[in-house]
Amino acid sequence: MRITKTTGRIGQLLAATIGLVTAGALTLPTSASAAPATFDATQLAQVSSTVELSGVDGIAWHVDATSGRVVVTADDTVSRADLAKLTKSAGNRAGAIRVERTAGEFRPLLGAGDAIYGGGYRCSLGFNVVKGGAYYFLTAGHCGDVVDTWYSDSGLKTVIGPTTGSSFPGNDYALVRYDNASLSHPGGFTAANAFVGESVKRSGSTTGTHSGTVTALNVTVRYSGGGTVRGMIQTNVCAEPGDSGGALYDGTKALGLTSGGSGNCRTGGTTFYQPVVEAANAYGVTVY
Repeated sequence: MRITKTTGRIGQLLAATIGLVTAGALTLPTSASAAPATFDATQLAQVSSTVELSGVDGIAWHVDATSGRVVVTADDTVSRADLAKLTKSAGNRAGAIRVERTAGEFRPLLGAGDAIYGGGYRCSLGFNVVKGGAYYFLTAGHCGDVVDTWYSDSGLKTVIGPTTGSSFPGNDYALVRYDNASLSHPGGFTAANAFVGESVKRSGSTTGTHSGTVTALNVTVRYSGGGTVRGMIQTNVCAEPGDSGGALYDGTKALGLTSGGSGNCRTGGTTFYQPVVEAANAYGVTVY
C-alpha cells in the first residue's frame, strides 16, 4: 500500500483518497473448445468461485448475465502464467471466463488530497451522515483501519473526531464521528443504488471532479499485495492516489466511496467503489 502526504484543507462534503484507474481493456481469447458455448447461472457462480480460489492477485471479476460469462479484469501485475492458472482452475468450463486487461495496478491507495489526516496518513471524506442526533461521515475502510483520530489539517491542529467503525477487507467502509462542533457538515445527498450504464461523477482531492459510467455491479476485487473486497461498483471514472474514500454520485444520489483501482486521469482507468447503501445500513446511519 503506497502512502503519500500532502497539505490541504478539508473539503466541505466531498473529498477523497484511494487511488486508481487506467483502462484500455484488451479481451484475451479463451478456448471455446474447453467448454460449451452457453452457461447457466449455477455454472457461472461455480466458475466465479474457482476464480476466487485461484489466489491470483491484481484481478477483479463479476458474473455478466447478459453475455453469460465471468468477466475477469486483470491488471499489469497478472502474468500469462496467472491467467493460465485461472482458466485451468475452471476445468471444462474455462470458456465461461472472459479476460480483459487494464493498465496499472489494482490497489487501495492512501495519498495526497484535500482531506482528512491522522497517524501519518491522509484520506478523504465521502458523505456526511447522521444517527440519533449525532453527526458522522463515511470514508474508506482501509483508511479507518489505520487511523484512530482524524484532523482537518496536516499539522494535526484541528481535530475532527474518532473512527468509530471500520471494515476492510471484505468491505471498504469506515465511520468517523464529528466531535468538533465548530466544523460544518453540510448535506444534500440521499443514499441510492447504482445501475450499469449510469452516468456518474467522482470527487477527489487530488484530481477534483471527473465523470464516467458505471460498467459493472457486484464486482469482487483482489488488490495486488492482498486484500479482497466484494460487492463493488466498477466504473471507468479516472482517479489517482489521494482520491480514496471520496464520493461517487449522480446528482443528489450518493452511490459509492472510492476504494481502489488502477490508472490515472491522463490516460484513464478502472476504479472500484464501496456502495454507500451497504455502508449506511451497516452502521444504521442516514446520508443527508
